[in-house]
Amino acid sequence: MELAFFALLLGMLLAQLDTNIVVAALPRIGDDLDAGPAIAGVTAAYLLTVTVTTPIAGKLGDILGRRAVFAGSVLVFAAGSLACALAPSMLLLVAARALQGVGGAGLIVTAVSTLGVLFDKTELIRRQVWLTAVTAIAALAGPPAGGYLAEWAGWPAIFLVNLPVCALALAIGYRGLPGRSGTTSLRGFDLTGAALMLVATSGIVALGSFEQIASSPVLSVAILALSLLATIAFVRRERRAADPLIPPAIFASQGLSRSIIVTGIGGVALFGTFTFVPLALIAGTGYDVSTVSTLLVALTAGQLIITATFSVVARKLPRMVPWGRLGLILGVVGLGLLAILPLANGWPSPVVLSVAVAGLALSGAALGLLMQAYTLLGITTAPPEHFGSAMATLTLARQLGGSIGAAAFGWVLITMSGSSDATVAILGLAALLLAVGLVVAPRHRDEPEAERP
Repeated sequence: MELAFFALLLGMLLAQLDTNIVVAALPRIGDDLDAGPAIAGVTAAYLLTVTVTTPIAGKLGDILGRRAVFAGSVLVFAAGSLACALAPSMLLLVAARALQGVGGAGLIVTAVSTLGVLFDKTELIRRQVWLTAVTAIAALAGPPAGGYLAEWAGWPAIFLVNLPVCALALAIGYRGLPGRSGTTSLRGFDLTGAALMLVATSGIVALGSFEQIASSPVLSVAILALSLLATIAFVRRERRAADPLIPPAIFASQGLSRSIIVTGIGGVALFGTFTFVPLALIAGTGYDVSTVSTLLVALTAGQLIITATFSVVARKLPRMVPWGRLGLILGVVGLGLLAILPLANGWPSPVVLSVAVAGLALSGAALGLLMQAYTLLGITTAPPEHFGSAMATLTLARQLGGSIGAAAFGWVLITMSGSSDATVAILGLAALLLAVGLVVAPRHRDEPEAERP
């Protein structure tokens, strides 16, 4: 079981690291492949396929078993990594990154859903510090590692280093992962629902990934309308399908459905504002980019501190509803402090610095706590027969929330001509959104009685 856990951590690390590791190498890749503006597709293609294939990977886990989906995801991710390293053109590199994203989605969803099968809630709480450590390593080590490898070994090395890690994860984790336990089969798989989901989510991710699309009034409105129509058609399809991709039964649980909603809100408010936080710091402190980049460590520090605290204290206070609400409150305060930074001209420097660090640390703590509390609440309230689909829907809500937030807040920045007032409005709106989350968040009665002290 320990080897299986380690393999799942490796899989999550690979999937999350490849979101960030390419960023620092983009200039070198662009020069070598003469990419021009198309270079944005290297990161967008990966994000797109990770997002849109998440519910498919979760459903396949329910049908085929976690072991099969994990093994297949590792192999697809390895194949995509090798194709990226060998890509002779930008078009082929973007296609290879898309393939990598398909494998990455399976690795993330399989890890979350399998952990809920392997361990009870108490043990999951204890192991949360490891999961957060993986996220922190991916966020902190990704860009520096990508820049170093691109400089000293060439950018293909960024992708080639994945291959031995994939082999190790497959070797140590395959036998320990649960196999197929359900009675359903691929016959009758909801292909129509999958196609509608791809259209709906692709449009949302594109709006959040490409500034040219988000800033175009014609393209953005057309894509938004198409995504909305596809979403409506998807919901109608899922209500009628014999074996739906996202079973409506998972929303019968108030605890799970509210967790999904609040996770989406958290994605919009926290993930969706990452791009704009440095702008607020620069406007409020007057520091240069390198100093602001150093300050951002407080964001990760807040996440790590709250995770370590949670993994210890939550064993004695295991109800997730209060923890989730605490995360929302921390987010409201943290984003609120960051929102007032651009208005801090003339304040004493120690005060400005204190506000900036406190805002970052509290926002990071909110992010870590929301991810943990509502994932654990989702695990304890998800119907066993649709466990993979439920966890995939929870993950999808967070990913789509980030894309929706990036697109919506980017539109605010554009319409306000990039002024410092725009960052005040963006972060203030994000804080308000988390306050709304407090209203729709799960209540005490939504948490299973067995989980209460």
